[in-house]
Amino acid sequence: MRCENTFKFVNLVKELIIDATPTGVSIALIEDKQLVELHKEQSNNNYAVGDIYLGRIKKIMPGLNAAFVDVGYEKDAFLHYFDLGTQVKSLIKFTKIKRNGSVSSDFLEKIKLEEDIDKAGKISDILDKNIIIPVQIAKEPISTKGPRLSAEISIAGRYIVLVPFTNVISVSKKIKSNTERNRLKKIIEGIKPKNFGVIIRTVSEAKGVEELQKDLADCVAKWENFAKKLHSTEPSKRVLGEMDRSSTLIRDILSSDFTNVHVNDEALYEDIRSYVKQVSPEMEKIVKHYKNKETIYENFGIEKQIKNAFGKTVNLAGGAYLVVEHTEALHVIDVNSGNRTASKDTQEENALQVNKEAAKEIARQLRLRDMGGIVVVDFIDMHKPTNRKILFDYLKELMLLDRAKHTILPPSKFGLVQITRQRVRPEMNIVTSEKCPTCDGTGEIRASIVLIDEIESNLAYLLQEQNEKNIQLCVHPYVEAFIKKGIFSLQWKWYFKYKNWIKVQSSKAYSLTEFHFLSQKGEEIKM
Repeated sequence: MRCENTFKFVNLVKELIIDATPTGVSIALIEDKQLVELHKEQSNNNYAVGDIYLGRIKKIMPGLNAAFVDVGYEKDAFLHYFDLGTQVKSLIKFTKIKRNGSVSSDFLEKIKLEEDIDKAGKISDILDKNIIIPVQIAKEPISTKGPRLSAEISIAGRYIVLVPFTNVISVSKKIKSNTERNRLKKIIEGIKPKNFGVIIRTVSEAKGVEELQKDLADCVAKWENFAKKLHSTEPSKRVLGEMDRSSTLIRDILSSDFTNVHVNDEALYEDIRSYVKQVSPEMEKIVKHYKNKETIYENFGIEKQIKNAFGKTVNLAGGAYLVVEHTEALHVIDVNSGNRTASKDTQEENALQVNKEAAKEIARQLRLRDMGGIVVVDFIDMHKPTNRKILFDYLKELMLLDRAKHTILPPSKFGLVQITRQRVRPEMNIVTSEKCPTCDGTGEIRASIVLIDEIESNLAYLLQEQNEKNIQLCVHPYVEAFIKKGIFSLQWKWYFKYKNWIKVQSSKAYSLTEFHFLSQKGEEIKM
């Protein structure tokens, strides 16, 4: 059977599942019930991509043609000459004027822009030690490195990106129609303020003047808010924060093929619903507040998919599997046919089938783990150049769904494919081979017969000595059934004994003898 060399996308059914906890927010992007992206945002994440800080130059490094900048992080941030932006002199001039006194909000429209800096120039000609300059987070702190910065400030909206100190209007390359590109350019030319450039995003295709004008006005308002704060903000402090990750994701990827956005936190649900109503009123109804007792990730099967998708070995449906290894410099993915049974096809065509199945999972893994930098994939060897071309084209089309910038090189004669992928955040790494929570790695567990005694002992300590209120017990489903069974269940006995109703909840992820107590705020109580 001959393999087709094209891959046709159907309209994928997309959903966002948002799990809010006291420590942060976890966001899962689902396409046709399959987990393809996972984002985690800590509640104290102060260095997110897009945040603007008032940086102070700490050190000029002529050999690197870069500077180290104090933005309040434990390690100085990195600003390269190429990331200064051609109009950095105008930005420095604007900052000095705003910090030295109050000027009107339309000042940028009246300012005379400085000459563009030389593309092959030296950073020491532009910046000096202790100079104050607004900088934007381009890459979050990764591993031992501080944030990577850009001095080319931009304000992202739903349909456009506002770029001050320029008058250039550019259109996303993904909008192919020349007629549509020209239409959008003419609209923006007629409504944008002077000395503001605009990047027209892909989602603006077919949008009208009213929608684009409103989005542009929102971006200009954010810029004015930033300019207003410049005067009073202390160096190394944040001037303007990007939206939280959930709103940012919705802003960047929300489209008509989204069917649902499920949120388990009422306050966050209201925020997201309000935002969606503002940018796409017709889609407000897709935002839904999840209220079931079962955790939102377990209800939608996310927890199980996370356990299956992360880790060193990733199994594929046909019996093949991937081995994923990480080093400081690159990621290596090895494709293995495993116990896949040979079909009537030749070995060459079997190899192509396995490789295509692996390519689909690899494209998903890159997005899911947010793997960046250099990725080397060792596919199963194929001898026919036509088959290597089929695999290459198939992988390229699969990667069209990836929003991160990437480059894919054709397979070598050894079956190696090299991929470079933009990295702006730390890689999503979830350890799936956990140390046993019951035995703590010793190989020995408590006798199951004394499990309830141990739970009751801890319960008495928390209620009578620590005076905890409204605590919740989380256990394995079997143990939950045992505690709740019968008219005179353990749960009722505890109520009469401690004059406190103990809420009991189960988790399929727990081992049989594992249990945890949660506080009224949903935080685990360490025993």
